Order: sequence, then C-alpha cells, then structure tokens
Amino acid sequence: MHNCGMFDWNDLRYLLAVARRGSTLAAARELGVNQSTVHRRVAELERKVGLRLVHRHPTGYRLTEMGEQLLPAFAEVEESVAKLRRAILGLQHELTGTVRLTCPEPILSRIVASGFVDRFHDRYRGLRIEFVISDRFVDLAAGDADVAFRSGEGSDERLVGRKIADSTWALYASHDYVERRGQPHSIEDLLLHDLIGFDGLLESHRATRWLATALPGARIVARNNSVLGVLSAVKSGLGIAPLPTPIGDGEGELVQVLPPVQELARAWYLLCHPDQRTTPRVSTFIDFVVEELPILRRVLGG
Repeated sequence: MHNCGMFDWNDLRYLLAVARRGSTLAAARELGVNQSTVHRRVAELERKVGLRLVHRHPTGYRLTEMGEQLLPAFAEVEESVAKLRRAILGLQHELTGTVRLTCPEPILSRIVASGFVDRFHDRYRGLRIEFVISDRFVDLAAGDADVAFRSGEGSDERLVGRKIADSTWALYASHDYVERRGQPHSIEDLLLHDLIGFDGLLESHRATRWLATALPGARIVARNNSVLGVLSAVKSGLGIAPLPTPIGDGEGELVQVLPPVQELARAWYLLCHPDQRTTPRVSTFIDFVVEELPILRRVLGG
C-alpha cells in the first residue's frame, strides 16, 4: 500500500465500468476503447493500490470483497471529477447557446413530464434545449442536430455515444377491442385478430419486419407512418399493434395483450458526432444525461 497515493485516478473509470457491466468487453464498449485497454488499466490500478479488486471468471468479472468496500468511494471520485470538469468548462467557456436534441416524437412528452428539461435549464441558465422531432433518423453528421436519443442498433460508425436504456415492445389493444374480440394468448392467436401495421417512414422498421416474418398472412386492417398514428388507431379499438412499452403501458385505455417480444428488443443510445463531443455546450449536456440515467431509463424503457 506504500504506492497507493500514486495511482492514476483515471483508472477508476475502467474499474467502475467493469463493476457496472460485469465484463471487460461490455466495459470497453461503454468507454469506447478496446478490451485489452480495460484489462491493462484495471490490472495497473490493482498493482498501484496493492489490492485484488476483481475476481476473473469465465462468465465475467465480479468485485472482490475489498473491491465492493471501495466501490462507493471510487464512485464518489468519479462524480467529483465530473463536477470538477463541469466547473472548469464553466470557467473556460461561457456556457450559452442551444443544444439541439433529436428524439422520436412519441417519447417527447415523457421526457418533458420527467422534469429532465426543467432541471437542465435550472442548472445551466445560459443553455437551452431545442427539440428536433422526427420519426426518421435526423443526420447528426450533417449537423441537423447536436445529440440524439435513438433506439436501434447504434451502428452508425460516424457517431460516438453510449447505451442509456433498454427498448422493449409488446402487443397492445384497447379495452373495447378485447371486450369485443377477446384477448390473444399467443403470437399464433394474432392470426385470428385485426392488426395495425406501419407504413411510410416506418416501412423498414423492425416491427414491420417482425409482423411480416412472425405472422405471414396476418389481417392488417390499417397502416400508419408514425408510432403516434398507430397508437391512435389502437386506442380507437381498430386492432392490435406492437408498441413501445413505456408508451403502451402509459395509456389507461390500452391493455398489454401479449408480453414484450424479444425480437423487437433493442437499446436506447445517446449519440453525437465526434466533432461535437468536446464542445462545451454538448459536453455539458452529455454529462447531465449521465447524471440523469436512473430517471431516463424509466422514461425510455418503462
């Protein structure tokens, strides 16, 4: 322990990521580095503090008893560094301007209702969030927005970011529809029901592909080019449709007739272009999102 004061506090980020994710591979994805870097930095931290902090197993990593005891203190250091970084940015740059946030239209009301926007504006009086709302992918690389809350594969190599929540979809119908037509008890039962599909911008959406694959020949009685349009059709009692669980579960007029479909599960990502990541207003917004993750996970994932 004679070298404890000499460890690189930046290495704590790697240990905390491993603790959160349970593996060095998942930690590497979160931090945007390769797996060997995570291995090396965690090992170096252990060497410098003179303690074994993680157990290495074929199924993943777990903190040792000493690692668990130190974890709260490590997390405090991480938060203190983040606060210091924000303070320095505030002194070096005048935090004014607009952060253009794009997200799917159906989640806008949930984000606003959570108080996320108000809390950001209260903390950073010179910054304002401007929403760029669309059911299509707004091109961040072209500068059409600064940051995005985006559900899907997160595979655009031009962008950087991190997973912030899980995205789940289930099957919904109105109470009126269930009273008239009964409730399906399996995916196969849906072939006996009226379904609502997606069209236009959402024609290539995974829900559209799933309906075509899982239920070939299903009776599609209506299509819509937006999730809110499909939601409205379901609420009217027209038929059954897959919907994001935060939206469907939040509608008192609807009932979840079948549980979340694994094939429709994806993740929510916070994304931006690398050129924007270090600008003070965007960097400040991203740090704020990280602080708000427990709330945003409920907003986005239900």
